Amino acid sequence: MSLNTAPQQPVAAVGETNNFAVSFAGVLDDGELLTGTPSVAEVTTSDLSISSPTLNTIALAIDNESVAISEAVQFRVSGQQTSGSPYTLKITVTTDSTPAQTKVKWIKFRVEGA
Repeated sequence: MSLNTAPQQPVAAVGETNNFAVSFAGVLDDGELLTGTPSVAEVTTSDLSISSPTLNTIALAIDNESVAISEAVQFRVSGQQTSGSPYTLKITVTTDSTPAQTKVKWIKFRVEGA
């Protein structure tokens, strides 16, 4: 699996609102943290409403792995309409390195239900 594809593959139901968290820990240099306001964009359809993209302000457990503060992006997703077909999101964020880096990850999630 590519480092730019998030390993988690959540499942959502049609009509739900879900909170997602995506770890960038595996692509950051030692001591490097995420900074600023991340962006999250849908790349497969225009169905989704994506809101509240932010950096994690507390340590999180993502896929049973501990993720330190400012090493993950959290956001809310709603509006999924198509059961069965995956949606793909592109997450873009900058880091506090000098010079700053821009990191990108994709996450795919499946939708179930009518």
